[in-house]
Amino acid sequence: MKKHVSILLVLGLMAVTATSVNAQCKTFAKNVCKPMLDPFIHDGNYNAAILTEGEEAELYKTFYSGQTYRISICGSEALPNIEFKVLDSEDNVIFDNKQSNFTQKFDFKTPTSQQLKIYIKVPASGKNQEEINSGCIAIMFGFKDE
Repeated sequence: MKKHVSILLVLGLMAVTATSVNAQCKTFAKNVCKPMLDPFIHDGNYNAAILTEGEEAELYKTFYSGQTYRISICGSEALPNIEFKVLDSEDNVIFDNKQSNFTQKFDFKTPTSQQLKIYIKVPASGKNQEEINSGCIAIMFGFKDE
């Protein structure tokens, strides 16, 4: 019986910790990343997660023709420059921030409605570290009121 209680307690603490970390990441996205969308209107979604150096993530989002958009990427200061690419349904690169000095914003207008893939990578710092850094990464979307 004691073993079951301690396992449940550990699982409960892990769930509370994960919820707390996600809440902190959402707060980071709201307070630090959302202002980067100005003068665009935020779409209301907070896409944020904890990533570690060397990890990658993908997000799919539909964009509609005739609308002007901004994609904004930001991450915790402990992380190196965040790489991001925007790809179409055939994996053709539409934008790669490595080609633009690791800019955190991309403004565009798509000629047709389409689903695009946003690919994020936190590169390894390359430093000889004992501890690998991790931190919150947020992907924010905005549109212009035209």
